[in-house]
Amino acid sequence: MKQSLQLKLSQHLTLTPQLQQSIRLLQLSTLELNQELDRFLMENPLLERTDLGDLGEPVSLPPSNGSSPGSESAPQETRSEGEPELDSHNNEAWDGSDNVSFDETANYGPREEGEEREGQQLPAVSPTLQDYLISQLNLMQLSERDKQLVILLIAHLDEDGYLTATIDEIFETLPEDSEVDPEELSIALKHLQHLDPAGVGARSLSECLELQINTIPANTPARDCAMAIAKNHLQLLASRDFNKLRKVLSCNEADLKAAQQLVQRLNPKPGARFSNIETRFVVPDVIVRKLKGKWSAMLNQEALPKLRINKMYADILQSRRDGSNQQLTSQLQEARWLIKNVQQRFDTILRVTQAIVDRQKHFFDHGEVAMRPLVLREIAEHVGLHESTVSRVTTQKYMLTPRGIFELKYFFGSHVATETGGACSATAIRALIKQLVSAEDTKKPLSDSRIADILAQQGIMVARRTVAKYREAMQIQPANLRKSL
Repeated sequence: MKQSLQLKLSQHLTLTPQLQQSIRLLQLSTLELNQELDRFLMENPLLERTDLGDLGEPVSLPPSNGSSPGSESAPQETRSEGEPELDSHNNEAWDGSDNVSFDETANYGPREEGEEREGQQLPAVSPTLQDYLISQLNLMQLSERDKQLVILLIAHLDEDGYLTATIDEIFETLPEDSEVDPEELSIALKHLQHLDPAGVGARSLSECLELQINTIPANTPARDCAMAIAKNHLQLLASRDFNKLRKVLSCNEADLKAAQQLVQRLNPKPGARFSNIETRFVVPDVIVRKLKGKWSAMLNQEALPKLRINKMYADILQSRRDGSNQQLTSQLQEARWLIKNVQQRFDTILRVTQAIVDRQKHFFDHGEVAMRPLVLREIAEHVGLHESTVSRVTTQKYMLTPRGIFELKYFFGSHVATETGGACSATAIRALIKQLVSAEDTKKPLSDSRIADILAQQGIMVARRTVAKYREAMQIQPANLRKSL
């Protein structure tokens, strides 16, 4: 075969770095976006963020001309005269030729010595379970040896307050010359179990409940019956086998009900309240309000990062146009791309959210029972985006509504056919199941089959196994475990 050179023209799609960045920013949550912006701010000196401190008059990301009606009511950020306007169409933050003016009064330096820093608060430090127990132990009239043995047991408590090792196991960990015998450890355990919270130091759930019942006055009604349940019959109580419980306890229905209520008031995890659980707050990206009789979405100004071009480096590039600052020129372009992509991210979120609100307006008026079936394809076709883009927009993005904070994904769901040929949202069915369970007779709770029959009477055709699936998803117990006296 003869070799030859040929020229061939063809067209194909490629993802530019700017488009790749836009896609990546779109799928980030608000927290992840702020982390990504922090990284850009550290790497690119031409980029500034003005909403994290006193940097003068901030430049915000204004909503585009195509924003939803509700966005007109959102507070607008102002900009200093001559500052680059971040427009969603041309996105020309600075083109290297226009005079750029920034606020000269911005304070970038440290505060003067002695100047108060408002708003600084030290985080509250909660005592651990071990610290709380030791502080009580120090107030007890015990010998130093006994206190050390109790502290040894405290070290073996888990986060719920249970003793995770037996006395024999703890004894085996002691050195041979410690001159401690198991009986002393048993006495130390008694001291530990008399500390607050009641039930701490227990080796099982049964013992934990017994310790708590011992702190209840002896003349409390059904106390003895509750103690018998805690010692020997917790499994019968968990399975709601009340007939067998009455027989083994030789008590009437009123006493058994009082004992059940008493046991249910006890705390099976006495040390859990000392656990250091980190609270994570959700910052909504969009706020939904009813304006002039119509539900409208608007961007949350508190979640909008306010970005601009750095004045000093902009002046350098403006004064030197001889091509000697290629690195700054490249960083300027990257900064402009980032500003444009961040703005485009929020514009897309607003468009998608408004489309969701328009289709789920009955939810905002009447609640979950009025939720209509909705799929990503329907929103994608309406806003002119691909389904994958809508999926990225609705993941880890939240809206604040009069009914609470919801992830955008919450408004999408499968549907179930109705007798009239329509469709009912799975969310609405779950809400109906929850209503039926909350209104049922607890002595004769509704079975999954009965709930399916009731829904069928309302025109919603749903199988028993589907009801069971929805019930389990809402963490509602089956009928036999919802039964009460």
